[in-house]
Formats: sequence, C-alpha cells, structure tokens
Amino acid sequence: MKKLALPKHSVLIIAIIATWITTYIGYVTSFKMKIDNVMQELILFINPLSFLLFVYGVALFMKSTKRRNIYLLSVSLGTSLIMFSNAVFYRFFNDFITLPVLFQTSNFGDLSSSITANLHLTDIFFFSDVLIIYLAIKFIPEKEISIQKPIARKLYFVTSAALLMVNLGLAETERPQLLTRSFDRELLVKNIGAYNYHIYDVFMQSKTHAQRVLADGSELVEVGNYINANYAAPSADKFGIAKDRNLIVVSLESLQSFVINNEMDGHVITPFLNELTKDPDTFYFTDFYHQTGLGKTSDSEFLIENSLYPRNGGAVFFTHSGNTYQSLAERLGQNGYFTNVMHANNRSFWNRDIMYGALGIDKFYDIESYVVEEGQAVNWGMKDIPFLEQSVDLMTDMQQPFYSRLITLTNHHPFTLDEEDKMIPEYTSNSNTLNRYFQTVRYMDESIKLFFEDLKEKGLYDNSIIVMYGDHYGISENHNKAMGMYLDKEITPYDNAVLQKVPLFIHVPGYGKATTVDEVSGQIDLRPTILHLLGIDTKDDMQLGADIFSEDHEPFVIFRDGRFVTDKYVYTQDVCYDSETGEPIEAVACEPYIENAGVELGYSDMIINGDLLRFKQQEDEQLLPNVIGEQE
Repeated sequence: MKKLALPKHSVLIIAIIATWITTYIGYVTSFKMKIDNVMQELILFINPLSFLLFVYGVALFMKSTKRRNIYLLSVSLGTSLIMFSNAVFYRFFNDFITLPVLFQTSNFGDLSSSITANLHLTDIFFFSDVLIIYLAIKFIPEKEISIQKPIARKLYFVTSAALLMVNLGLAETERPQLLTRSFDRELLVKNIGAYNYHIYDVFMQSKTHAQRVLADGSELVEVGNYINANYAAPSADKFGIAKDRNLIVVSLESLQSFVINNEMDGHVITPFLNELTKDPDTFYFTDFYHQTGLGKTSDSEFLIENSLYPRNGGAVFFTHSGNTYQSLAERLGQNGYFTNVMHANNRSFWNRDIMYGALGIDKFYDIESYVVEEGQAVNWGMKDIPFLEQSVDLMTDMQQPFYSRLITLTNHHPFTLDEEDKMIPEYTSNSNTLNRYFQTVRYMDESIKLFFEDLKEKGLYDNSIIVMYGDHYGISENHNKAMGMYLDKEITPYDNAVLQKVPLFIHVPGYGKATTVDEVSGQIDLRPTILHLLGIDTKDDMQLGADIFSEDHEPFVIFRDGRFVTDKYVYTQDVCYDSETGEPIEAVACEPYIENAGVELGYSDMIINGDLLRFKQQEDEQLLPNVIGEQE
C-alpha cells in the first residue's frame, strides 16, 4: 500500500479551523447582519466551512512539503484579504464587493480619502489565521500517515460537498428562492458565506454578459407591454408649465431628508432649503426616495436619465456604457436643447467620459472647465460655492434652451471642511461621520442660496426650471447608534428604510401655485415628471418610472435590493411593516408588492443586460423613412 505524506495533517486541520473562526468572528464584528433566530446563527457559523474544506483540501494532492506549506499560507492570505476588503468596503457602502466593482480601478484614487477613513487598527485581526498557520508550519513536526489515496481524498471531498448541501438546504428553508431572487447581497453572505457568495457573483456576472449575446429583440414585446400597461398620463394642469424653459438639475451630494426643517443642538441645518419648502414657486416632495445601488451618484444619474433601475452588482456606468439608451438628455436634444453635465472632477471618474456619450449628452464640463484657486478645494475636490458660481458663468454663454445637470461634491464622506467654511459646530456623538455631516450640509445649503442669487443676477433665473434632489444617503446604517441619539429613538430596520428619503425640489419661478407633495415616489419617476413639465410626452418611451403629478402614479418605491415602500407598507429584511406605525404586520399584506418588485427589477435588468433598446432604435430607424414618405 502506497503511503501519502499529508501536508502535516494537523496543520491542515489548524488552517481550516483558524480561517473558519477568523471568518466567523469577522462576520459578527465587522458586518451588521441581522440574525433573527438560532437557525440563522447556525447557518452563519457553518457557511464558511464547505468552501474552506475544499480550497485547503487541494493541498492533499501536493507531494512537496514546501509547496504544500506555501499553498496553505497563500490560501489563508487570500481569504484574509477577501474578508478585510469586504469589511472596509462595507463600512463605506454598507454592502459587499462585487466583481464589477473590482474593475472600477479608475475610481480608486478618488475614493482614497473615504477608504482611509474606514480603515481600523483592529483589521489586523483578519490576518491572524495567517500567523497561526505560519507558526503551525514552523513548530509542528511533519507526520506521515498510512492512508489509501482514493478513499481518503474521496471521503474528504464528499464531506465538503455534503456540508455545502446541508448549508444550502438550511438556507433555502430560512430564505426560499435565495439564489434566484438575489437582490440582497447581505442575505447571500449571511446564508451561503462570503467566499461562496463571491463564486456565485462571478457566475452571475458571466451569465449577465451572455444575455446580450443571446438577446434577439423578442423580449421587447413583453417589456413594452408591461411599460404600456403602467404608463401614467400627465397631469392636465401641470403638463407644459415650464415649456421651452432652460432645465437646471442639481445633484445634492449625500443629502438626506432628515436634515430639512430640522436643527442640530439649536442650529438650523438648512435655512435656505427650509425657505424653499414653503415657496409658492417650489414643489417640495416629502416622501421621495433614492434608489441607488453600489454606483451611488452615478446610479442616481442613471435613474434620472433613463428611468431604469441601476444594476444590482455594480455601476451601470462601468458595466454597460456601450449600451443604447433613451435618455432624458437625448429626448431634450431632440427638442432643441443643448445638453450638458457640469462636475468639477476627473472626466473618467465613474467612467463618465464614456457613458455620457451613450446618454447623448452634448458636452461634459469636467475639472478642466474650472479654475480651482488656492483654498477652493477640500476633501474630494472643488468646493461647491466656487463650483456653482463658475457653472453659472458657463451657462451664460450657452445656447438656450439648455439642459445643465450639476453634480456637487463638498457634502461627501468623510465630510471634512476647512475651518473658514464651518458655519455651525460639530455634533457630539460616537460617530465622527455624523458629527461632521451637519457642517457640510450647512455649507451645501449656503452654496445653493448663492447659486440662486447668481442665476438671478445673470438673467437665467426667470426662464429656467430648477430641479434639485439628494443623490443617495450620506449616513449609512453603520452609524445607527449615533443617528438614534440625534433622532432620540432606537433605529429599527423600518427606520433604516424610511431614512432613505432624500429631498426633491422642483422650482418653477413665477408659477405661484406650487405645494408640498406627499406622494410616495423615487428617483426613477424624475425623467417622466420633468419631461411632462416641459411639455414633452413620454407615452412611447421605454421607462419604468411614472409622472409623480399624474393621477395614475402608483405610490410604490422599489429599492435595488428588493426592499420597497408604499403609502401603506414598508418591506425590509423579510419583514412587512405598517408605514404609519412602523410596527411589523402579517407578511401576506406585502406579498403582492414583493412579486411586483421582483417583476419590475427583472424587466429593468432585462433591458440593460440584453441591451434591448438597440432593437428599439433599429425599429424606429426603419419606421422613420415610411413616416417621412407619408408626410411628403
């Protein structure tokens, strides 16, 4: 019988156990995953094991002791890097890394300040298993055990596979259709483990890329029928109230609604925006939500331009910048508008220089269009006050009507300001992020006030419509303790969903009949709402949003991870809540909406992944000669 020299079988066992325990402790300490019962805790505990048994078990096929030891250390270093990277990423995005994110390398330089702010000294712990395995290799003597190769290996890997099946079976019991309704990455990590999740992510991304190749345009009929059935006709008294005016859209970086009409330790946070909420020329939306995913600001741009949902696994600006779209900019361009985006940042950040071409935007005023003098940059780049001032100067030279979309920067994590720009003191809580947030929001408010004054002074104000919206959250769930202190309440999953409200202002100078709008709505609704105010119908457009002013608008906001909010219910973390009381209710009340949310997200993914609008464009181009012939 031939003997097999195992890679210090005791070292192999130590390696598996060390990485297993390190991973589990990392789960508990670095990721705020909600555990509801003993079964979920058991699943969380065992889910790294099947992967670790398999990946470490490959060492059983290596005869050289040196090669086996190098392999064991390499695996432990790799798993440590995966956990460490996810922990740092989670602190900023409150989410887990996906494959497309890893290819967004052009963003890494700009993200450095936010990444550095999320590094903790305790992150060294993620590499403790590497040290343990190294010490085991160094001090545990080599053993040679007499075993039969085929039987031993087969039993080992059968055990690994069996554990995976048990894990998947328990996960399916706790969360039916887990792998087919994978909108929530946290659910995947909680149930199948961080390592298996990344394997699953690679598979799903490969499947997504194959969808474009296999698409033939027939899917357009099904999607089109759904869109037509849900079309919301424009409001008779709002349609065209801003016809032929300039459109100025301002993305208010990281601004959430909880600061509007509110104070911090007696200091008014947003005095100018507070005034706008009562202005008869301003529609202020109190129940408006961001719907972004990992693409954050770029996702909000995508939503507003296309009235489609962002992708679940990464920024569409990176993954599908070669697609054909029916954007807001393209529609306005067809109606005589000069379309542009103004953002004092590198043109390649979020792949904007490429994506804006796909969206039909005429010009991108990037950092090269601005003069950043000494003291005019902080944190991520040019301060909002000089940025908005120079943007108005650029607008004065534009052909009218124009569509300018401006992206602010200063109110961005980690929310740092120069001393001369601090108009209110810091808050005092256990979160430096929240403490500084109020100061940068106050600075942003001042910049918007000066922006309005500038538009009036340069003669652009009266003939424009100004739309301003919060692009995504600024304070993530990782700061719930501090938020609870500020709001004087314990933050529940229901509160976390409601805190995704961002402000929306639609300011129409001279209108005089604007009111506060309490309709539940989201960023996906902005495109049709804006176009209808400008007198442009959208009945034939491939969009999933609806005009908020329309009587047919449904108060139903779907988040990219499958959560949703209606005027009656809030659904989050598999629990249905009463929207008024915040109390959990019977799940059956939310079931129809859960199904509808899945359908709508699925259709959006179908359009993006299959690049279906290229077929729509081809159909339109074929019809155009016939229409011209009939007119002649």
